[in-house]
Amino acid sequence: MCFQLYSYMSKLVIINLLLLMPLPFFGQVSGDLSGRVIDVKNNEPIFGASIVLQGTSLGAITDESGYFRIESVPVQTYNLEISYLGYQTKTIFNIIVKSVGNPPLIVALAEQIEILDQVVVESNPFARPIETPISSQSFSAVEIETYPGGNSDITSVIQSMPGVSPSVGGFRNDLIIRGGAPNETVYYLDDIEIPNLNHFSTQGSAGGPVGLVNISFVDEVTLSSSSFGAEFDNPLSAVLQFRQRDGNFEQFGGNIRIGASEAGITFEGPIIKNKKNNLYSTTFMFSVRRSYLQFVFELIGLPIRPDYWDYQWKLIHQIDRYNSLSFIGIGSIDDFTLETSDEFDEQNQVIIEQSPIIQQRTITVGLSWRKNNKNSDGYMVTALSSNKLENLYSRYTDNINLKDPTFINDSYEWETKLRWKKVQFIKGWKTELGLNAQYSDYYNLTEVKFRSFDYLSTLNLFKYGFYGKLSRSLFRNRLDFSLGIRTDVDTFSTGSSLGNNISPRIALSYTLSRDQKTKLITTVGRYFKMPLYTSLGFQDIVGNHVNKTAKYTRSDHYVVGIEHNPNEATRVALEGFLKQYSDYPISTLDQISLANKGGGFEVLGNEPLTFDGRGKTYGIELQYQRKLFKNFYGILSYTYFYSTFSNADGELRPSIWDNRHLVSFNGGLKLKRNWELSWRWRFAGRTPFIPFDPIASLSSYPELIIDYPNVGKESLGSFNIADIRVDKKWNFRWASIGLFLEVQNFLVSVVPTPDTLTYDRSETGELNLPLQLIPISTSEDGGTPIPSVGLVLYF
Repeated sequence: MCFQLYSYMSKLVIINLLLLMPLPFFGQVSGDLSGRVIDVKNNEPIFGASIVLQGTSLGAITDESGYFRIESVPVQTYNLEISYLGYQTKTIFNIIVKSVGNPPLIVALAEQIEILDQVVVESNPFARPIETPISSQSFSAVEIETYPGGNSDITSVIQSMPGVSPSVGGFRNDLIIRGGAPNETVYYLDDIEIPNLNHFSTQGSAGGPVGLVNISFVDEVTLSSSSFGAEFDNPLSAVLQFRQRDGNFEQFGGNIRIGASEAGITFEGPIIKNKKNNLYSTTFMFSVRRSYLQFVFELIGLPIRPDYWDYQWKLIHQIDRYNSLSFIGIGSIDDFTLETSDEFDEQNQVIIEQSPIIQQRTITVGLSWRKNNKNSDGYMVTALSSNKLENLYSRYTDNINLKDPTFINDSYEWETKLRWKKVQFIKGWKTELGLNAQYSDYYNLTEVKFRSFDYLSTLNLFKYGFYGKLSRSLFRNRLDFSLGIRTDVDTFSTGSSLGNNISPRIALSYTLSRDQKTKLITTVGRYFKMPLYTSLGFQDIVGNHVNKTAKYTRSDHYVVGIEHNPNEATRVALEGFLKQYSDYPISTLDQISLANKGGGFEVLGNEPLTFDGRGKTYGIELQYQRKLFKNFYGILSYTYFYSTFSNADGELRPSIWDNRHLVSFNGGLKLKRNWELSWRWRFAGRTPFIPFDPIASLSSYPELIIDYPNVGKESLGSFNIADIRVDKKWNFRWASIGLFLEVQNFLVSVVPTPDTLTYDRSETGELNLPLQLIPISTSEDGGTPIPSVGLVLYF
């Protein structure tokens, strides 16, 4: 961990310089807050809406185009209240007003509804769509940005959300949700699906050590652990949605971020003015980020060189009152190489021998058109996107000079997708119809020495699907219900058809109390996931696609829960859940479910499989969440669950994600003078793991053979780690600067990791004869607190 200390020390110099600035630079300044208020159904502007900063006399009224501006606001944190006659009052929590860099807000109001003999005028900040009334949490960018241990990495922060298990060692961003495998989640950026969410991602699984999405673009993040809408295809455990904000429609600006592992810059602003109303109709955002850990590692003598770039953009254009276009993109350039050191070090030698060489390129671009109805409530969205993953993953007997390859996987996945949906609101009913079509192009050159795999595979396929949804509120809005159905199929795999893959779902939510504060909720749904490209493209020695008969994996969800909102800022919920899997792929080589793979640096699914596996995960989850109220916000959750999957023998056994106990807490306290204290704690029970087989691995080394028959028989100690962070903001007329100091693992806990194997060597590095593999610990002898410093400059 010493390499990180060097990175943090370099940033301390920046802090000292800022703190030593002459005091006149830190004079009292104020900021402006602006935005637009629209109708949630049709995006029509709301004229005359009242905007108030709670606890102050500051406010504004929207103009005929729905815009508002509050000027000369003291720089601190507020809750913003928006109200209009005939609409539910809405509160936006935890808005930080800075002197510079306040993004305009887009606020959507819902019509006021009558319930029993009273009128509900407050909207619930925890409200979710009728289709997903449970097992879902949403977090604002402000809440995510200040959580400790995340380094502004959204996917890292999501690791400590309710029901999410840590990866082994806790350093990867695998989304292991309620005992499901890491590849069971789908990701959406606005209306565009993004298949890869991390740098150095595991092909077929999407997990990796560093997230791609820039926090500067995000307005809200929603994680749904069940009850997914019918518009989403391929989720088995979760849907993760990133709602991006629009670029600043008033002026040019941006920010510079320096974190623990990377630095980046973001620009945004208006481009084109509308001649009719003299308002800007086109805005943009663009960012680029660069890692610098590879330079630090070189200075201190570590052999790894993780080098990455990422970039992101959003361009939105308002064609007219009813039509808008959005053009987004996100991509990465990743290179992971190794270099040797002058002196022999056993730990470094293990890293050099067993780490993969990775060259990876990812890109997703998407164009979406939204058309609002002129004469009725509703809208249509058409989205065209393309995404590509290029992955060169290799390992050599001599990793430094790239000689004698033992594992080569040179592949790409290229998808072009069209999605269309039509939403209508008719006399209290909400209807939605949609379709999706995609063309996929896959290429794979595989050479695995110890498996005797050697083939070149290409495949092309079409995939298409249809869905429909129907929802409304009944019995004077005490009962909400939603029905949905979808089906998908592709033209390559022969194990399923449109009829086989019909996935119905229903959600019911009943209000138990007259004040609408307590609800009983239940959902039932069936979901399908298409086989992995790595599996469909696998060929045997004579060139046959042996997995062509693959079935779509099925997951049936049953959830029941009760939710209580004691006040507008607080939510308490208790859920029970059951997931039953069928047609899960099982490795014929390792005789184990693919559900027990995909949480490391590998290529998932590139092997012969059968598709008759089963699985079951079930448990209960208790949550307490509070939005910013009396200067405190946070979420506390406890999940108790079982996770079991069958091997080739058909018997259900505990999976390697079967932690049983998960506890997570994220919270923050707003202090005076723009100081903020936040902390995070994560606990997971004993984690099952599968040891390596030293005898079988001797002939394949540096490829290690996992002793899969012993899955679930050994466990690591519990995972227990806590982080604490302090933020401070300074505001000038020309810029706003935010600094943070955090200490990861401040409880000095030991994070357990399984032992690995290496050659038996002398102290000078000479191989001892006869050759044998011996275990070597990858855990530290004692827990190490890791200090970190970061800076954000808004301009």
